[in-house]
Amino acid sequence: MKKVSASESARKKGCRELAVEILLKVEKRDAYANILLDHVLKKEPLSARDRALLTQLVYGTLRWRGRIDWHLGRSLRRSLSAANPYLRNLLRLTLYQLLFLNKVPDYAAVNEAVELAKRHRGPGAGGLVNGVARRVLREKELQEPNAQADIVSRLAILWSHPDWLVKKWLDYFGREETASLLKANNQEPPLTLRANRLKGSRASLIEMLREKGFNADPAPCSPQGVSLKQSSAVDRLPGFEEGLFQVQGEASQIVGYILDPRPGERILDGCAAPGGKTTHIAELMEDRGEIVAADVSARGLEKLKQNVQRLALTSVHCLRLDVTRELTGTLAAPFDRILVDAPCSGLGTLRSHPEAKWQKEERDIQRLSRLQKKIVHRLSAYLKPGGILVYTTCTLTREENEEVVEDFLNRRRDFVVESAGSYLPAEAGNLAWGKYFLALPHKHNTDGFFAARMRKTS
Repeated sequence: MKKVSASESARKKGCRELAVEILLKVEKRDAYANILLDHVLKKEPLSARDRALLTQLVYGTLRWRGRIDWHLGRSLRRSLSAANPYLRNLLRLTLYQLLFLNKVPDYAAVNEAVELAKRHRGPGAGGLVNGVARRVLREKELQEPNAQADIVSRLAILWSHPDWLVKKWLDYFGREETASLLKANNQEPPLTLRANRLKGSRASLIEMLREKGFNADPAPCSPQGVSLKQSSAVDRLPGFEEGLFQVQGEASQIVGYILDPRPGERILDGCAAPGGKTTHIAELMEDRGEIVAADVSARGLEKLKQNVQRLALTSVHCLRLDVTRELTGTLAAPFDRILVDAPCSGLGTLRSHPEAKWQKEERDIQRLSRLQKKIVHRLSAYLKPGGILVYTTCTLTREENEEVVEDFLNRRRDFVVESAGSYLPAEAGNLAWGKYFLALPHKHNTDGFFAARMRKTS
C-alpha cells in the first residue's frame, strides 16, 4: 500500500474524497450518515456549492447502493465483498455519479476516482477503478435487471433495497404499493419544521423565512408544520436560536395530536430523545403540567435538554432511565398519559437515513419486536384508570406495529383501542388506517409512521 506523506495529509480534501471517507465509516462502524456529514460540514471550509455536492454524493450513493452493487458485481472479476473497503466505497461513489448524476461530467468523476485510488492504494488500484468505470460506461444502457428475474430480485435491484425487505413489504402491502414505496424511499425528503406555538404562529414563521429568502410553505398534514424546499444547516436558519421552531418530520408531529395532552396533566414520554415529540407535547399543553422525558441514551438526553432549553419550555423534566426496568419512588406515581415512542428498525425513515437499508437485517425485526412488547407492557402499569397510552414507531413492519399492539391487548384486557382517526387534525384525515394511524412516504410525502391510541378502562 502506498504511504501518504505529511504534506499530502495536510492538503485540502475535495468533496469526493470526503464522501468516500464518510461512506467507509458508515459501512465499517454502522454509523449514521447525517451525523458524520454534519461533523464534516462544520469542520471543513467548503463553499455552498461543495457542501451541496458532498451531501448529494453521500446520500445518493447510499440510496442507490443496491443497484450500484449489482453493476459492480457484473464488472468485477472477484466478489465485491472481497474488495478493499476503501476501493469498494470509492467505486460505489464513482458509479453513482456515472449512472445517476447528469451535471457531473463522466471524465471528471473517473479521473478523480483514479487519482484517489492511486493515492490510497497504489497504481494498480487506479487501473482497477479506471477499468471498472469504463466497463460500466460502455454498458450504461443496461441499467435494469433481466425482465425474467423473479419479482423480489427485480424490485430489489431496480429500486435499491435488500431482498428480505422487499419480500416483507410485498407480503404486507402487495406488489403495486411496494413498488411505489420503494421508489419513494429513494427521493429526497423535504425539511420540515414545527412552529413553536408558544412563541408565534405558523404564518408568522413562514413570513419571516420567506423574507429571509427561504422557500417556505405550510406542510399539508400538520397544523404547525412548515416545509422548506431547499436544504440548509438547521442551526443556521433564522429563528432557530430564538426557539421559534423545532425540526420535526410531519408524520412525527401528528403523534402529539393523537396523544391529545391537556394542560395540568402528568405525562410520561418513555423513549424521549431527541425531543421532537416531547417538546410538541409541552406546547400542546401550553407548557402547563409535568412531562417526564426519559431515555436510556446520555447523548440523546443531552440533545433533548438542549431543545427544551432553546424552546424555553419549563414543564419538561429530563431523566436518564431504562424503561424496561421497574420505575421506583415518586417516579412511579400514576400518569394521565404515556407515550411509547418505541425503539424500532426505522424503516419508515429511509429517505433521510438510507444507510438503514444496509445496516438492518431481518433478524433485527424480531429482536426489536420483543423489546417493544416489553416496554409497552412495563410502562402501561404506570397509567391511571381512564388514562391514554399511545404506541408509535417510525417503521413499516407488521411485527413492530400491529402485532405489538395486538399482543399487548391480548395480555391486558383492561385496555381498549380508540380510533386514532378521531384525534387527527382535519388536514391529516387521510392518515387514518382502520383504527390506527399510518403515514406512508409514497402516499403522503412523509416518513413512514405508525401509531395506536389505547385507553385504560379500569
